[in-house]
Amino acid sequence: MSLPGSSSLVDHVLDGRYRVLSHLADGGMATVYVALDQRLDRKVALKVMRDDLAKDESFVQRFRREARSAAMLGHPNVVAVYDQGDDQGHVFLAMELVNGLTLRQVMHSEGPLTVRAALDIIDPVLQALGAAHSAGLIHRDVKPENVILREDGTVKVADFGLARAIASSTSTAQTGVLLGTVAYLSPEQVERGIADARSDVYAAGLLLFEMLTGSKAFIGESPIHVAYQHVHSDVPLPSSRVHTVPAGLDHLVARASARDPDRRPRDA
Repeated sequence: MSLPGSSSLVDHVLDGRYRVLSHLADGGMATVYVALDQRLDRKVALKVMRDDLAKDESFVQRFRREARSAAMLGHPNVVAVYDQGDDQGHVFLAMELVNGLTLRQVMHSEGPLTVRAALDIIDPVLQALGAAHSAGLIHRDVKPENVILREDGTVKVADFGLARAIASSTSTAQTGVLLGTVAYLSPEQVERGIADARSDVYAAGLLLFEMLTGSKAFIGESPIHVAYQHVHSDVPLPSSRVHTVPAGLDHLVARASARDPDRRPRDA
């Protein structure tokens, strides 16, 4: 019996193990469900890739490779990857279910965060990215939607490696496809379609900017306009928008978001 499309998987069992309980969220690459791992009797977040991606064999191979790398991280600030599989064309990840709010939701409800709150969030984000960089893994899609604040205050970073699975560096450069959300892309990702640990540092600098000011560093009428600013403009100082931001944080944001990657810290 064939499974339905990924938009209607509720009440179905994937891989003979994961019973889909409810729909959780939709993203550009996947639909996320709450599922019960019937083997271990625990709830998980089940991320089911878009059908068009699942039909691309090169994507599936990269996806499996990146999932294995992400599963090895084992860091308290990283959303854990438990399993990956393919059930009749439904390519999925089984991950830790984190109850809480994304950083995007927090900023939307609270606006600019206090300096203390911003530092309390960016520090564990950097810890998670640093652990990944030490293991040779780059996130490539650091953005507020991928930072989750758990109900007990723990900060978790999600979706390690998924951006790389969508397209290799070569195909990105050839097709002009921009990985990640354009508001947080480093100049080298825009210009050459390449990323390393310093690209994650750039995005983390923009996260800190946005938490401190309540607004994105670059705003444009189109993604291309925003991408152009990453390449040709320096990130503004946070204090230029919120005058109470300390000079030390202006310096930190400026260093992390330098257009030349050689001027940034080499890793998180």
